[in-house]
Amino acid sequence: MQLPVERKPLRMYGDSSRVIGRFFWAGKSRAYQLIDRIIDLDEQETHDSLMRTLRDFARRHRNTIGIYRRHLNAALERVPEQREKVLALSEEKQALIGAYFTHEYSIESAAFFNPSVVPALDQTGLQEGQMRIVMSMRAVGEGHTSSIVFRNIILDADNNPLAEPTNPFVGLAERIYYSKYTKEAFYERCHSRESINEEVYNQLVGDLPDNFNHRELYERYWALWNEYAEESPERDQLNQLMTVADRYYELHFSLDTDISERVLYPMIDFEMKGMEDARFLQFVNDDGSKIYYGTYTAYNGKQIRPMIIETEDFYSFVIRPVYGDAAVNKNHAIFPRKINGKYYVLCRVDGINNYIISSDRLQVWDDAVKLTEPKFPWQLYQVGNCGAPIETDKGWLVITHGVGPMRRYSLGAMLLDLDDPTQVIGQLQEPLISPLDDEREGYVPNVVYSCGSIIHNGELFIPYGISDEAARFATVNLETLLNTLLKQG
Repeated sequence: MQLPVERKPLRMYGDSSRVIGRFFWAGKSRAYQLIDRIIDLDEQETHDSLMRTLRDFARRHRNTIGIYRRHLNAALERVPEQREKVLALSEEKQALIGAYFTHEYSIESAAFFNPSVVPALDQTGLQEGQMRIVMSMRAVGEGHTSSIVFRNIILDADNNPLAEPTNPFVGLAERIYYSKYTKEAFYERCHSRESINEEVYNQLVGDLPDNFNHRELYERYWALWNEYAEESPERDQLNQLMTVADRYYELHFSLDTDISERVLYPMIDFEMKGMEDARFLQFVNDDGSKIYYGTYTAYNGKQIRPMIIETEDFYSFVIRPVYGDAAVNKNHAIFPRKINGKYYVLCRVDGINNYIISSDRLQVWDDAVKLTEPKFPWQLYQVGNCGAPIETDKGWLVITHGVGPMRRYSLGAMLLDLDDPTQVIGQLQEPLISPLDDEREGYVPNVVYSCGSIIHNGELFIPYGISDEAARFATVNLETLLNTLLKQG
């Protein structure tokens, strides 16, 4: 028997008018020619062209000139021979050059789906029974590049969602590498990878101080790079080692930005084709303090790797990779507190079955234990989780998904023991949510999918993507759901 689920009327779609200013690069030879052509413009032509460009585009971006300056610097890093000449030019001419190395990218134009929700820090200005939540979404633009965007939503006493206004601006954060490393920590990170050449590693790190920063590491990298022959295995090793360093980075947004303006867009090579399916949660530390974590799948066009996001306020984000035998495939979701002194993570290491990991360290995932296999007709192709487990008095509630005939995705649920979450104590035999006729058409048809739900006023509030086109919302009575899970076992 299928449980009664109330679908809410609100649907949230992507907005193709939300654009970021992205660096535009067509190669060194084009850059040399372009810069020389702009230099040849007289100052009046330069002024007129820049003013016309700003008139057309400044209302679409925050700090448009700042974007141009950033992209000018990015171009000069690629053609350093031009730096001295360009920096001697007028500010207007430099800004115009930066404009030519900029293009608009619509982050939500292709798809908008797979939401997760967490309670917002700011719960002011609400009426009795209301709660403000932060919803993350996977946004897809041109070239099928995925990024992570945010919306604020207010739930009323009956769990009807009201989307707060979305700012028309969208902005990228400043990218800041981890400024400090210790040799011990860097050694451990590098040697979690296979086939590290000890000689190359020692040449890169050996002469650095015990505590060093990214700039010092980068300078040593380039010195060694120039010593090694082109296409040498040593250069490949250097690239692998720097990739480890680059995967640890921080993002900071200005305090005057609305949460709907902040986009987490791919910043490192390993995720350049996408940051996919973020599963956010609010984690409670042993001392009672709280922090937000999120897991996502980094995709470079060929390979995938799980990553962790950490934030206290959704203004500053720390991004880091995870390591270990179970740090593979997709579908990683962190439990919202430690259990018996250990971190627990749901995963799907083989792409088919649900697994669970326990670890002393949040970034090291080994020894996955199988939880469930595809069992029912609606999920025989594969199963997975739909976000972080939710603690209840009867067990850890996990929303799941299953794939059935015609690659039809449906949502289900399972219940894990509170003290030993490797034990499954309940599992729905029928789907909780399956695509309705008006939900099955879209970028990827016949799919409902969620990356995280929340309990409010005695109900489970489930945001879910419909056919990779939009977000929709549903609720189910929590007590009814838990009792059904325990009854079906």
